[in-house]
Amino acid sequence: MVDEMGEPQMEDLSTSNPVIELEGDEFWPLSGKPFFDVVLTKTTIKPMYQLVVPGKFSATLPSCSIPTVLTFQGKNWEMTYHGSSNYKKLDNWKVFAIDNNLKVGDACVFEQLECSSTRLVFRVQILRGDIPSEFLDRLDGDNVDTPIVLE
Repeated sequence: MVDEMGEPQMEDLSTSNPVIELEGDEFWPLSGKPFFDVVLTKTTIKPMYQLVVPGKFSATLPSCSIPTVLTFQGKNWEMTYHGSSNYKKLDNWKVFAIDNNLKVGDACVFEQLECSSTRLVFRVQILRGDIPSEFLDRLDGDNVDTPIVLE
């Protein structure tokens, strides 16, 4: 955008919320609210389907069980967040993962829209990270002792 003098002008992005669509998935700038991201491994996908909230972020969440909603592409998935002193995780994650065809190597960004003693709401962005076939036979990533290593 240029002004009447031909000088370049910065576009004000604060008043708009641009959405970018790639291969059917939508992306948008984060709103400044708390978020965490997870690169999906065998533990978070088949057969275990366990999504544990990363330690840095979990410190901001309650240590109790409360209803939780994940939103993605205008749809909602209801589940329960379980917070304990040992770990914080989401149950029913399996349904979200299957419905959205999540695979090892994909990443999810969970932006916290609401956090109260009665409800959590996260808006999710899915970043598809197709792993090249030549790496699939060497793929571990089950835990921190067997990370995914790309050479």
